Amino acid sequence: MLTLTPTPDEMQTGQLSPEHLQAAREAILTEGFVVLKNVVDKGHLKILQEKMLEDLHDLQARKDAPYNWNRGNIQQDPPPFPPYLFQDILLNDLVIAVTKAVLGPKPRNVFYSGNTALPSPYRQPVHLDMPQLYKEDGSVSAPYALVINVPVVTMDPENGSTEIWPGTHACAEVDNDWPNLEVPEPMLARQRKIAPPLQPTVEAGSVLIRDIRLWHAGMPNRTPTPRPMIAMIHAASWYRHIGSNLRFPKDTEAFFAHPELITEAVFVEEPIDYLHQPHGFAYQAEAE
Repeated sequence: MLTLTPTPDEMQTGQLSPEHLQAAREAILTEGFVVLKNVVDKGHLKILQEKMLEDLHDLQARKDAPYNWNRGNIQQDPPPFPPYLFQDILLNDLVIAVTKAVLGPKPRNVFYSGNTALPSPYRQPVHLDMPQLYKEDGSVSAPYALVINVPVVTMDPENGSTEIWPGTHACAEVDNDWPNLEVPEPMLARQRKIAPPLQPTVEAGSVLIRDIRLWHAGMPNRTPTPRPMIAMIHAASWYRHIGSNLRFPKDTEAFFAHPELITEAVFVEEPIDYLHQPHGFAYQAEAE
């Protein structure tokens, strides 16, 4: 696992050195992910942690609470309005430099949500968020979307750090004809012999950038405290089949103005009911 620590000069200028940028790009192309260390203000994360844990009670009180596969993982949007919008999360220049290097000019942020690992013994099945695309010759396509994971607190194996399967973004078998996005055990057994999965420790303030096709799974949180994590998706400018317009308040337009990243947003006057927007994935109450 490659973890890059930007220098003070890179942090100040918002530009990675050519060597760091190339290393991050190569890690995503070969392993499927990279970590940028200490690029988000921990004070900002503390503010979000307090608000998201407060929101969690109302989110779980929904009759259709948005659990993902099981009650151990719940889809949770961070509040999409000031004072909870932070440049170093939504418009981090160092993150954008990496996604631009992989996806090409003018990547688009099409997703702003997250998930919280609740105290539980449950794990998710190994899955991927989106399938392969193919060129005409049948080869695996170039990357078309990257997930930006921002742990709100340090995540580690004890509190449910995401299980990651290195190199699986290049697996050609899971294409648009795949019946679902879960990976069957025979494929997992084969992949374990090639490169076993890992559960990285990612410190608060760091960001994990991964190919959207990478196999992964939410894992049990064996602590008494919920572990929130924010997620964004940067999509290549040419790929238009993912995400939807994000809703933010009017008068935040200037906040999202950026020369390199396009945020696919609509700006609305009415209050945004962000606690009722998230939908869970593959959860069936009767299976509990």
